[in-house]
Amino acid sequence: MMKLTEKKRKDILEAAIQEFREQGFTAARVNHIAELAGVSKRTLYKHFESKEVLFAAITDILMQETAALPKVEYQPDAPVKDQLISALRQYIAQLTGDDYMGLNRLVLSEFLRDQTLARAFFAKSAAHDAPISGLIGEAMSAGALRRANPTFAANQLLAMVKNFLFWPKFLLGEPPAPEADQIMSDCVDMFLAHYAK
Repeated sequence: MMKLTEKKRKDILEAAIQEFREQGFTAARVNHIAELAGVSKRTLYKHFESKEVLFAAITDILMQETAALPKVEYQPDAPVKDQLISALRQYIAQLTGDDYMGLNRLVLSEFLRDQTLARAFFAKSAAHDAPISGLIGEAMSAGALRRANPTFAANQLLAMVKNFLFWPKFLLGEPPAPEADQIMSDCVDMFLAHYAK
């Protein structure tokens, strides 16, 4: 069972997400967040010393959700293409889930307004694409892919995949593409045309 202090913290975060979504970071009022959470302003400040700290906690939730994706171990006996597609399927499912998408829209919209918030987030988010870059790095170490910077290579692959399977939902609210598997397969083929040994 959740302790009272944990419940209050959770209620404050949920209220803050609602307030930031409706008002934006700059116009959001701490008094209203406390009211929505059913706590005093003093209680809110016990958990989060400022509105900036509260927003940072929300960005941490976003990163924790991505970090919770299981590490994908490279399997030397399986085709690299199949492994990459499987990892991408899992990654894109996480990124396009409704809860994650809502948080992502909230956070990224604030980054357009405030570069200081954006810099702080991206400084902490180095592990954001770790399941994909980790798999690519292990495949490179095993000699299945030519050696390069695995993070850079993962960013190239993810840029292609996100263009078709993340950004349309993020920006336009479009449903997942029915041909998602074919899109991932084509993107991986293009990736492997450059990186396969």
